[in-house]
Amino acid sequence: MSSSSIPAVQPGRIRVLKQAPDPKPSGPVVYWMFRDQRLRDNWALIHAVHQAHRWDVPVAIAFNLFHQFKGAKARHLGFMLRGLKKLHSDLQSTLDIPFFLFQGEAVDTIPTFLKECGASLLVTDFSPLREVRKWKDEICNSVNESVSIHEVDAHNVVPLWVASDKLEYGARTIRGKINKKLPEYLIDFPDLATPQRKWASSIKTIDWDYLIDDVVRQCAEVPELEWCEPGEGAALDVLTGVKNGFLKTRLKNYSSERNNPLKPKSLSGLSPYLHFGQISAQRCALEARKVRKLYPEAIDGFLEELVVRRELADNFCFYQPHYDSIQGAWEWARKTLMDHASDKREHLYTREQLEKAQTADQLWNASQLEMVHHGKMHGFMRMYWAKKILEWTNGPEEALATSIYLNDKYHIDGRDPNGYVGCMWSICGVHDQGWKERPVFGKIRYMNYAGCKRKFDVDGYIAYVKKMVGETKKRKAETLLNGKAKELRS
Repeated sequence: MSSSSIPAVQPGRIRVLKQAPDPKPSGPVVYWMFRDQRLRDNWALIHAVHQAHRWDVPVAIAFNLFHQFKGAKARHLGFMLRGLKKLHSDLQSTLDIPFFLFQGEAVDTIPTFLKECGASLLVTDFSPLREVRKWKDEICNSVNESVSIHEVDAHNVVPLWVASDKLEYGARTIRGKINKKLPEYLIDFPDLATPQRKWASSIKTIDWDYLIDDVVRQCAEVPELEWCEPGEGAALDVLTGVKNGFLKTRLKNYSSERNNPLKPKSLSGLSPYLHFGQISAQRCALEARKVRKLYPEAIDGFLEELVVRRELADNFCFYQPHYDSIQGAWEWARKTLMDHASDKREHLYTREQLEKAQTADQLWNASQLEMVHHGKMHGFMRMYWAKKILEWTNGPEEALATSIYLNDKYHIDGRDPNGYVGCMWSICGVHDQGWKERPVFGKIRYMNYAGCKRKFDVDGYIAYVKKMVGETKKRKAETLLNGKAKELRS
């Protein structure tokens, strides 16, 4: 296949972080995969392969495994690594692109690999998180001047820097900007071509089973989940599967039941896959548009969450350096929070008490237990959960730090712009407005138990979580006993 027949990625998706002086590179192209862990529908991988074809050089994928990135545990690392194992297998059987796995600090491993293989171009996917941006800056400064570095936004439908060049106040200020660009960027993906040039140097074998067992054992404090199977195939099945796919079987209830914590199956169930990049939001949007005539209200609501709200979260974390601090709140919110920071609280709980769901509020305890044991809390309950933490801790700084700590530790989609913005919305009024002033909350939107009772069956939700936790503990105990019995037999 000639290089001219390989579709190029839209220039607006690409930021040149570093440009080498030589316009005709002779070394390989390396795609440092981080946020978008998939082969299909991946603009960063498409760009890497296109550039390799263009210059008639080989291409490889590199992945760096960090030690518990931002507190990740077995729940997160196990899901991720099992997805990568499947990705590696698919890669070998379809595209014949080598996959290199490194452990340690990316600022050391990636430049070393680039030097060893003589790479001319490093392609990276995009993340707005400060740690990732810092690594990229350090890599730009440490690699040889002959290496160019391109960053491709493969996560957002409309590339972040195309959608807006500034911090947006809320959904209403960014929605029109995104919708204006959707006709240009919400397009189908080209087929990914097999590279013309084969990788010449040796490729180290990856013992995935040993690696996964080792990581899961070291990070067993938060165990893996049973309900979400990792990988691209599983992600696509959750979206479009005939038996239980969101768009095929569950979409009809999305509009009426998505805000009811007792109806979790009415939600898409895509958040783990979107977080780890095992499915593209753009693919989800394309497939959703195909069935809009059937349930227009449901699809419009789904696309609002999938595109506008997700990309608003990335906008906040990219343009607001204090995205996880009270310093990142708007001035009106900071002022009202500090004005009421010393207000008397009816209850004060330590982080340990909150983590163990030891409060006087059985509804809040249920939401915390759902997160700890199920790895996911219903979106409506996330708001109530975070706001009560503001009410029960010694000021907004402690509340925000506690909510982010618990969110990142237990949610399968923790350490994500959506999670940071969710906590900032609940506690610091980000993307919201001022409301009637009251103790503790000031002008931050207030939620309480009585309001929840008006929305849904609170007692039913508490019973639902209690049953779910009991069944989960029982299954884990049986698994542990079976494992011990197997050890004794061997």
